[in-house]
Amino acid sequence: MKTGTVHNSDSFLKNISSRLGRDTIEPAVTLPEWSYSPQHRVLENATQEELIAVLEKQCQIIHTDFVRVKPENTLEETLNYVIESYGGGPIITWDDPRFEQSGLSSLFERDDTSIWDPSIGDNNIPLAEKANIGITFSDITLAESGTVVLFSGAKKGRAVSLLPTVYIALIPAESIVPRMTQATSIIHNKIQDGDALSSCINFITGPSNSADIEMKLVVGVHGPIKVTYIVY
Repeated sequence: MKTGTVHNSDSFLKNISSRLGRDTIEPAVTLPEWSYSPQHRVLENATQEELIAVLEKQCQIIHTDFVRVKPENTLEETLNYVIESYGGGPIITWDDPRFEQSGLSSLFERDDTSIWDPSIGDNNIPLAEKANIGITFSDITLAESGTVVLFSGAKKGRAVSLLPTVYIALIPAESIVPRMTQATSIIHNKIQDGDALSSCINFITGPSNSADIEMKLVVGVHGPIKVTYIVY
């Protein structure tokens, strides 16, 4: 990608500053220090179990099925059960090492599973459109609103969570934070640390829905009709 060169920017900005009656240009914006930050107080001292309980309760409100992997079951067994409860494939998912790390390699051995492949470009889209189920991991999960946060990328297409009839989010318990406050802090810190984050970060709260027409809630307007969160 070619980058342009900005000429005479200092003199240009000084001219504008002078016309506005400002003699100097501040080098940077100084963040204010608030005496009270209520956004940090919500669920501030909640334990992980309490956050999971908050998430489960919120799922009832956002029309999302909540499944927690039981001690006697594996994540693979639980995922297969949910997949079959939705009628099976076709399935589309990310090319994500977390599947193998979590014992889900068998998902890629199914004849009805497609993996998002950056080498075929837009040809991934029809696969997502025809899929019955899309499966991804949640990078950050907001307990208060029941929101999963997805960092898209070359091997992690946005369409996987958008176009299939059903969406399944795999949620590591350690990814659950109280609310948006903590999620944005995590993202900010990643950027400050120089992590290469996608330009698109998706915040998904259950199935798509709208109540714009006569105040009647319609679920599945422009995305998955059914959503399940699996916490493990």
